[in-house]
Amino acid sequence: MTSFPRPRASLHTLGCRLSQAETSILADSLRRKGYQVVPFGGETDLLVLNTCSVTENAERDCRYAIRKTLRHSPGAFVAVTGCYAQTGVDQLRAVAGIDLLVGTQYKMRLPDYLPEPNVLRKRPAPEVVHTRSIDREDFTLPGTAYADSTRALLKIQDGCNFMCTFCLIPFARGRERSRALPDLLREASELAAAGYRELVLTGVNIGQYDFDGSGLVDVIRRLEEIPEIERIRISSIEPTTIADDLLAYMGASPKLCRYLHIPIQSADNAILAAMNRRYTADEYHRVIERAEAAIPELGLGTDVMVGFPGEDDAAFARTLAFVEEHPFSYCHVFSYSERPGTAAQKLSEKVPPACIAQRSRLLARLSNRKAAAFHQRYIGKTVSALFEKTVKEGRRHGTTGNFLRVAVPDDGVVANTIRNVVITGLSGETALAELTIPQAAPLAMA
Repeated sequence: MTSFPRPRASLHTLGCRLSQAETSILADSLRRKGYQVVPFGGETDLLVLNTCSVTENAERDCRYAIRKTLRHSPGAFVAVTGCYAQTGVDQLRAVAGIDLLVGTQYKMRLPDYLPEPNVLRKRPAPEVVHTRSIDREDFTLPGTAYADSTRALLKIQDGCNFMCTFCLIPFARGRERSRALPDLLREASELAAAGYRELVLTGVNIGQYDFDGSGLVDVIRRLEEIPEIERIRISSIEPTTIADDLLAYMGASPKLCRYLHIPIQSADNAILAAMNRRYTADEYHRVIERAEAAIPELGLGTDVMVGFPGEDDAAFARTLAFVEEHPFSYCHVFSYSERPGTAAQKLSEKVPPACIAQRSRLLARLSNRKAAAFHQRYIGKTVSALFEKTVKEGRRHGTTGNFLRVAVPDDGVVANTIRNVVITGLSGETALAELTIPQAAPLAMA
């Protein structure tokens, strides 16, 4: 039995924003169950690890996080959930120190499978709560994703039907399903009441949201009716799911951020076909043209995968040239990681690791130049930024609606306020700025 009045629970996420949103909801559930949620890395009685299986490194990081926790908290009860707990359950059974394994079907009910807080004890072998099949029904969630950031993550969708050949997500999270609209509005209202001013809509394939005939734009309209919510941001969205009504709405809405993150992965049509992506480079180009025409001051990001089997020098050169020629404000660069069970695992023509590393460096340097050019456009202009808790080297950092990162002198700027600032210069990939109006009153955060 723990000697503390309330048992401590530490939660850690390995993975995407969607997983982070789920971890925040699990934390809320654990608080209501009587736990004191403490930061990951310190002493704890319970570790909940929400895992990723997108790359081999993510699985290695999972095992490392368990070992790290048990070094300083050898008696900690370890519960593992998330994508790796779904796709790698047989490997995880053999990992020393795990007491509970919870697959995707039961992830959000994980607190229900824990022993009572006063009887948390290590087990000789993990209890496994897991099914190979995952429900395809639309869903509700049991809590609220209160976050440390001033931007709250709101999960609206899960699963994917697209079956890209490199991706484990359909096996880890199942097929597409949408969150019930009344339930996501319930959580959004609770987040607004707690003081959050920006909601980031997350999911695996949010452009496919469909609940009782309501689509993504319908969700945004309903969220905009919550007075305290001043910004709504769309996370990553697939190019083939971007409808004209979404672009038109983004161009006119006072609350929907003028920002899109649209993964391309490759600009070589043969590689895109081998990936089972549902577009050609030219079709992706036309999506960007439509977006630019409809949305003034658009911030545009993308994902690029390097080293997919068969990517020769010519294929990579096409991708590099495409990124150079298009108005991306940044790109996330990923190295291809062979995942067991995916169709791409069977492909020949593997790209040598040294070649992947070199190509990644070229794309990363290009991304840095694109980010600097994007920020440079705004020198001398007035923009509106939501400021975070982060203070570095005497400056408080914030983000504009189109994802321009800004920093102002920390001379009384309050976190969780939206301020108008004038961009005065650059420092790396951050725009330096000065305030233009008196301090606004902040909202209290939960």
